[in-house]
Amino acid sequence: MELIENLKTALQRMESEGDAALAMAEAGTQTFLDQLKQHTIQYPEPVFAVLRRLKPVLFIKNTAIVTRFEDVQEVLSRDDVFAVTYSEKMEVVTGGNDFFLGMQNSPDYERDTAHMRTVMRREDVAGQIVPFVAKTAEEVIQASGGRLDVARQLGKIVPAKWVAAYFGCPPPSNEELAQWSSAIFRYLFTDLTNDPAVGAAARDAAAKARAWLDQTIALRKANPDDDDVLGRCLRLQSAGVPGMDDLAIRNNLIGLLTGAIPTTAKCCTQALDELLKRPAELAQAQAAARAGDDRLFARYVFEALRFNPNNPGLFRVAAEDHTIAKGSLHATAIPKGALVLAATQSAMFDERIVDSPNDFRVDRPDYIYMHWGYGLHTCFGQYVNQVQIPGILKPLLKRQGLRRAAGLAGQLMYDGPFPSNLGVEFEA
Repeated sequence: MELIENLKTALQRMESEGDAALAMAEAGTQTFLDQLKQHTIQYPEPVFAVLRRLKPVLFIKNTAIVTRFEDVQEVLSRDDVFAVTYSEKMEVVTGGNDFFLGMQNSPDYERDTAHMRTVMRREDVAGQIVPFVAKTAEEVIQASGGRLDVARQLGKIVPAKWVAAYFGCPPPSNEELAQWSSAIFRYLFTDLTNDPAVGAAARDAAAKARAWLDQTIALRKANPDDDDVLGRCLRLQSAGVPGMDDLAIRNNLIGLLTGAIPTTAKCCTQALDELLKRPAELAQAQAAARAGDDRLFARYVFEALRFNPNNPGLFRVAAEDHTIAKGSLHATAIPKGALVLAATQSAMFDERIVDSPNDFRVDRPDYIYMHWGYGLHTCFGQYVNQVQIPGILKPLLKRQGLRRAAGLAGQLMYDGPFPSNLGVEFEA
């Protein structure tokens, strides 16, 4: 709490004393940023709440933290001004070429996203993905004997098995695939300091993933007729569709699987942890799960996730000079080259837009939630995640006596940005 009180004091001085106070605050900027980074990893919302009220766009040390709902959407919707930050790292992962997640709006971006929407069809969600996830999650929970680590045994394993089956790319092991995707994801999206150890782990994982996918694609060419993602890609290739050579298929697949596993595991684990903190809401979510009310159950899951989402925000870099919230009292000039954090978690708690933001409510309109981002780079797999995350948790919440495991085993723990532990027990 000391950090929050210091932040409140600094921002109140900025508000009351003007530029002189701002200069004093900036003198200790590096210490503040170091403290803010550590604190906001686990508890960002109290800091965001102060910023929303006193300094909605905080710009220090060439970094802007954008906290209000409409300003966050401005940053994420203006992809011509605020560019994604991971294009160069994406090329390291693929071994040379970008993947559409790292591209700006361009003909290549439109082509590649259109191809992958052709092979990952919306009708697959209800017809293939929902039943596969339900069956696989139930099997994992049945085999656990009433004691389960949600982070390691459920959240990672179910999406890894789904990727193998739906994409048509069986890995050496589910555990290896989960490890590769986590290492690559951490390097691409969370390693802002370019930690050499994180980079080395990602390069090793990416090399193994590329070799595995190259071999898988070569083997599948002898049997291209299976109706899975890879089979559909190969049929487009046979038809001479541009941008569907072996290398392009591999790069698209490696990008998609990177986003498919670690984020799903993180969201499942953190949403359940939030429900376990709230016995009344947990009981209501369990009742919805047992009644087969999937829509209501999903609302409990994603409202829980609002309190501890996949990440506190999305980073962009200013491609040109731009004024955020132009015409408002908090209009802030952002220079070209500045790093910008569009704090999506803060937006989901913006009291000017969100009714009673600190309450747990399942009657909120869908537009309040920014779990999948916003704008051009909205999560490609959002329609899958909307059913996969609740689908993984539903069989577990149907169990009687669901509770945290005793001691540290029942606490949410992290390895870097990803949950490493959340043990639960239930009646077998």
